Amino acid sequence: MSTPSFPPLFNGQSVEGRTDPFDKACIEAIKGCDAGLVVYNLGANMLRAAIVFAPDVALKEGMAILPLCGVGFQNALGALAPPEVAVHLDWNGGLRINGASCGRFRIAASGTDPEVEPDWLVVGLELPLWPESDDTGLTPDQTTLYAEGCVEVDAAALLESWVKHSLVGINRWLDEGVAPLHKDWRGLAHGMGGPIENAGQSGVFLGVDENFGMLLRDDAAKTCLIPLTSVLETH
Repeated sequence: MSTPSFPPLFNGQSVEGRTDPFDKACIEAIKGCDAGLVVYNLGANMLRAAIVFAPDVALKEGMAILPLCGVGFQNALGALAPPEVAVHLDWNGGLRINGASCGRFRIAASGTDPEVEPDWLVVGLELPLWPESDDTGLTPDQTTLYAEGCVEVDAAALLESWVKHSLVGINRWLDEGVAPLHKDWRGLAHGMGGPIENAGQSGVFLGVDENFGMLLRDDAAKTCLIPLTSVLETH
């Protein structure tokens, strides 16, 4: 497995063993590291990585970095994997390949007030490469990257490509606003228009608002808004 290289202003930091790159990146962000730090752990069965960001907008707007990184991953894998491999994104950060759950994105911030500009945001990626067990029939709704015909995809190259495509998305966001991201993400969103359950709430997933908050219509035909900040992890 090769060592990934990253675009200018991005700095890679490899960790090994059980060290969680997401936790490590959050710790480094709290300590005041520069934005652009990429912490990664390239294990035999799992790709784990996290990127530190410093958006110049309020948290409710900065949360767009989560779907942006999801779209960046789809673009990255699309450039490396066979054309028949399909990537879709759950609203809460879940990642799906060919319809089955295959890892997730995570996000944490320096605070939780949606109106306040955060000092930092960290987006993490967890992607299983090989199944933990040979008996995959026990979890038919879950899969791994290499089980979906992507054995030729080098994990380091995929990580490198994810960072590059996410950077492209950030530059487009800065230049054109959030509308293009909405369009790209809607084309990849899993479950939109159908029944869904999220954090104990169930209903029909109608779509998202301008800040990617979920519009959910319950059985009483009442529509509620679940802000994307609800998926933030506390650090």
